[in-house]
Amino acid sequence: MRTNPYESYKKQSIMTMTPGDMLFTLYSEVVKQCTVGKNAIVKKDFGETNQALQKAQKILAHLKATLDFKYDISNNLSALYDYFIEQIRSANIRKDTAPLDEVIPMITELQEAYAQADKNSRTKQA
Repeated sequence: MRTNPYESYKKQSIMTMTPGDMLFTLYSEVVKQCTVGKNAIVKKDFGETNQALQKAQKILAHLKATLDFKYDISNNLSALYDYFIEQIRSANIRKDTAPLDEVIPMITELQEAYAQADKNSRTKQA
């Protein structure tokens, strides 16, 4: 069986990501799926809404599951992820964009904070 070159490239790029790059990518995907879900609500395409918002919830659940609770901030992040998941779930159930309008900027802000922290960490190591 032949290997798809694009799939091989994608797998290799994921395997060589730094933890900071991985977090940035996961947050980007959450924002993307929330945006897709929001647009699908507006279009009244509820199948697409459900699919996109469930993907966002799964990514956030994964991020929560990988927290290291020996650090104090993990408890705060866990509560924040729970809040994001609940708001996304609410948007999906009620087919309402308001909860997404609230959490998308918050997730983006968290993503930017991680990106800055990763950049600062790399600068200090160099």
